[in-house]
Amino acid sequence: MTTVAVVNASLSAQLLAYLAELSDLRRVSPHTVSNYRRDLEKLLKAAGDIPLAGLQVHHIRRFVANMHGQGLSGRSLARLLSAWRGFFGWLGERGLLKANPCDGIKAPKSPRLLPKALSVDETARLLLPLSEDDAIQAARDLAMFELFYSSGLRLAELVALDCEALDSIANEGELRVLGKRSKARLVPVGSKAREAIAAWAAVRDGLAKADETALFVGQRGARISPRMVESRLARRAVLLGLPTHVHPHMLRHSFASHLLQSSGDLRAVQEMLGHASIASTQVYTHLDFQHLAKVYDSAHPRAKAK
Repeated sequence: MTTVAVVNASLSAQLLAYLAELSDLRRVSPHTVSNYRRDLEKLLKAAGDIPLAGLQVHHIRRFVANMHGQGLSGRSLARLLSAWRGFFGWLGERGLLKANPCDGIKAPKSPRLLPKALSVDETARLLLPLSEDDAIQAARDLAMFELFYSSGLRLAELVALDCEALDSIANEGELRVLGKRSKARLVPVGSKAREAIAAWAAVRDGLAKADETALFVGQRGARISPRMVESRLARRAVLLGLPTHVHPHMLRHSFASHLLQSSGDLRAVQEMLGHASIASTQVYTHLDFQHLAKVYDSAHPRAKAK
């Protein structure tokens, strides 16, 4: 085996160990771990024959510049650098690296994209009951999507729910979810979502395996996968004639935007979304302003161009 092959084998082992720690000890979501894996594989490919211990700041700058020149956005490069910085930090903690070559390097800035949210009317349309051959799956889908919109859940939080949550939903109208970095929070569950969840709970045993603890299950009776939730929501939007591609995070954005429009309470929205920093929540103030601007343009007598 050549020296390069030995180095690459060692790097692969370190990479796997790091990803295992993210998943098992830090409880990072499978989707995020998968993204880290892809980002770190890009690092290994860019490094080529250069061992990680030999990488310097100028190497990382060149990698970033090359990828930016190939069309990678500033947002994607920032994510790459975050993944690389974390991995190098992990290697440094184990004495395998003297300095983190990503320290001090920033990705090129990209225009900040506002999250897409449905209007109130579009959301109401999306949550209309559908007449389907499979009534059990129809009940499950409506319960999932009502809960998304009612409580602003992340996709990973929804699929992780167990049946033990049913009591607090029915009795207290609230739900305890485990968010990013295993941070727990309580979220309210509205009456429409409670009704839909009760209807699903009444027929769940017709689909779920006998020993399955998951609240929402797929066709095979086991915990539903994130991909299946995405597929069912996109399909629903098409059947109901919505003019845009709808994904689970769009319902979370809609929850936050509509709540902020009605209440104006940014701190409350931050708590319900589980954002560690209010800076993450402030993006919804821009969505709220867009809503107000549309109202102004349509209603104010001096707003319309003659």
